[in-house]
Amino acid sequence: MKRNVYLEDIPLDEAQAVFQAALQAADWWQPLEAEEVPVAQANGRITARAVWAKLSSPHYHASAMDGYALRAQDSEGATETQPLQFTLVEEWDTTPSEPRPIRPVNTGHPLPPWANAVVMIEHTQLVELADGRSGIEIRASLPPWQHVRAMGEDMVATELVLPANHKLRPVDLGALAGSGHATVDVYRQPRVAVIPTGSELVSTEKVAESGIQPGQIIEYNSLVLAAQVAEWGGLPTRWPIVPDEFEAIQTAVRLAAQHHDLILLNAGSSAGSEDYTAHVVQSLGQLLVHGVAVRPGHPVILGILEDDKVTREQGDKVTNEPLTPSPLHPVTPSPFHLFTPIIGVPGYPVSAALTGEIFVEPLLARWQGLRPYQPPTIQAKLTRKVNSHTGDDDFVRVAVGEVNGRFVTTPISRGAGVITSLVRADGIVRIPRFSEGADAGSDVTVHLYRDARDLARTILAIGSHDLTLDLIAQFLAERSGARLASANVGSLGGLVALRRGECHLAGSHLLDPETGIYNQSYVRRYLPDEDVVLVTLVGREQGWLVPMGNPKNVQGWAAAARDDVQLVNRQRGAGTRVLLDYELGKLGIQPEQVRGYGREEYTHLAVAAAIVSGTADFGLGIQAAARALKLGFVPLAHEQYDLVMTRQTYASERVRSLLELLHDERFRTAVAALPGYDVSVMGKVVEINGR
Repeated sequence: MKRNVYLEDIPLDEAQAVFQAALQAADWWQPLEAEEVPVAQANGRITARAVWAKLSSPHYHASAMDGYALRAQDSEGATETQPLQFTLVEEWDTTPSEPRPIRPVNTGHPLPPWANAVVMIEHTQLVELADGRSGIEIRASLPPWQHVRAMGEDMVATELVLPANHKLRPVDLGALAGSGHATVDVYRQPRVAVIPTGSELVSTEKVAESGIQPGQIIEYNSLVLAAQVAEWGGLPTRWPIVPDEFEAIQTAVRLAAQHHDLILLNAGSSAGSEDYTAHVVQSLGQLLVHGVAVRPGHPVILGILEDDKVTREQGDKVTNEPLTPSPLHPVTPSPFHLFTPIIGVPGYPVSAALTGEIFVEPLLARWQGLRPYQPPTIQAKLTRKVNSHTGDDDFVRVAVGEVNGRFVTTPISRGAGVITSLVRADGIVRIPRFSEGADAGSDVTVHLYRDARDLARTILAIGSHDLTLDLIAQFLAERSGARLASANVGSLGGLVALRRGECHLAGSHLLDPETGIYNQSYVRRYLPDEDVVLVTLVGREQGWLVPMGNPKNVQGWAAAARDDVQLVNRQRGAGTRVLLDYELGKLGIQPEQVRGYGREEYTHLAVAAAIVSGTADFGLGIQAAARALKLGFVPLAHEQYDLVMTRQTYASERVRSLLELLHDERFRTAVAALPGYDVSVMGKVVEINGR
C-alpha cells in the first residue's frame, strides 16, 4: 500500500458543509425512523411525534383532602358562633333526601355526584343530632370546589401532552402515564461502531494482566468516543483493536457498516506509512474530506460508504464472518440503507474527543430530531497571549475563575495528546482562522464544560507547579465542594497574574540571592502597591532528578557544566529555574555551557518524564517527582513554597476552606507522606503592606 497523503486541508465550516451535502444526497440528513417503547424505558429518548392525552387527569372529580364531601351551598351562613350541622349519609350516586347531607372521603377518592366541595376533617366536629343520629358540625362556609381536584385539572383528553422532538425527562414519563399512555413513539437510537486501529495499541485489560512495554500505547480513545456517543443518545459498539493492516481495517469497516448507522474509525487518518483510513474509505465508498483546518484535530476524515462496495465479497466471504466486537449492547442488524457515513478520527486523544464534539454530536442530534448542543458561554478576560496558526480554527482549553467580580480565563496545556487538559478544562476558547491568536487582557468567549455556578466556588491559582496543589483540590472537593483550578506558568508569571487581578492566589518559591529569603522581595517588586499576604504551604527539597542508580554520577551544582550529560530545564520565570540560575551564577557557569539548558518543561513531573524517556540525563526538581516516576534523587537545596494573595482575598469567604485545610491533621499527614516535603512551616503567615 502506497504512503497516504492529505488530499486537502479545508476550513471547518466548508468541511461541515461538504459532509452535510453528502448526507442529504444519501437521504441521511433527517431523523431516524420511529420505534415504540414502553414509557418505563423511555427516559432520555426523543419523541418522534406529538403525544396527545388519551384520558383526562384526573378523570373524575377527586377529593384533595381527607375530610367530608358536601354541597357548598348547604354551608352558607356557617360561622364560629352559629355552626351548621350536617347528616352523615351513605348515598353515593343519588342525591340524599337529607336537608344537609355529608359523606366521608379520603384524599384522591371520587366525590359523590351530588357534592361539589370538601371540608377538611380538622375543621369539623362529630356531634349527635336531635334525632339521635351521628352528624358533623362545621363553623365556616365553603365556596364551590373547595379542596377538590376537578376532572381535567392536570390534563384534558385530546390536550397536547408533549411535542415531537422533545427529550423525555422523568417528569415527562409521569405525564405520559397519567394521560393514559403505556408506550411512546421515539426516534430509534443511532448505532455507532467505534473501531480503534494501531499495532502499537494494547487494551487496559492486557496492561492489567501483563504490564506495558516501551512503544506500546494504552487504547482508551474508544472508551471516550463510546461514552460520548452514549451521552449523546446513541448506542455504541466498541470494536477490538485492529492492527495497522489495510485488509484487517477494511474487513472491520465492512462488517461494521452492515450493522451500524455511523462508523468512527480511530487513528490511521494522518499521513504516515501505516495510516490506511483514507484508502479504506476510498475502497468502500467516497472520501469527502481528508484534513480539516482545526487544532487540535487536523487529520479528520469524512466519508460515505456505499452498500454495493461494502457487501461485495473480496477474497474470503467477509459478509459471512461472525461479529466479534466487545459491545456495550447487543449487536443486531440496522434497517437496510444504501450508504453509511464514516468519520476517520485522529489518534491523539484530545483531537479524538474534540472531533466527537465537532462532527459526531451534531449528526447524532440531527438523527434524533434535536438541534446540535450549544454549550453555555461567558465572557472572560484572557490572562495570557494565545498564539494561533493563522489558517486554523483553534480550540484552546482553558481554566476559568471569578476574580473581583469578573471572569478570567487562562490557557492550559495545548498538546493534542494531553487528555488531562480536557479533564481539567473549564471550557474552550475558539480562536477563529486568520486571527493569529488573542492578546493578554482581551475579552474572549468561553464555551463552558462546567456549570457557571461551579465557577463561583472555584479558587483560581496561577503560578509555580507543586504536587500539593492536587492534594488541596482533592481535600477541598471532599470537605466543602470548593474547587481549585490551577495553571502552571512559573512563580514570576503567577505574581504578574496576581498583580493584574487574574487569579486568587499565586504559588511561588523565588529565592532572593542577597537575603536568602523566599518570595518577599519579589512581592515588593511586582506588587508594590498591594497589601499582600504570604501563607507558607510547604518546605521542599530540590535536587537533581536522575535515572535510578545515577549511572552518570551526577553530583553537585557543577555537574550542569559537564559535556557528557544532557539537562532538561524549567521554563523562564519558574522558581526552580531561578534557583538553578542563582547556583550556576555562583559557580561562574554560563547557560551556553550547559547542554540542554534551552529545553523547557512546565512542571516537575514533565522534567521527570523527560528523564524517564531517555531524552535527558538529569534535571532540577523536587524529590516527590523523582519518587513518582521511580527516579533517583540527588538533594541540593531546601526551599520554601508560599501561596501569595492579596489581603482582600485572604479575608474572603472564597479561600477560607483552603486556609482551614492547612491546619487539618489529615491533610498535613498526606502532604508529609510525600518525599522531600516539610509541613512544619505550613500555615505560617507573613503580611507585606504596599506603599
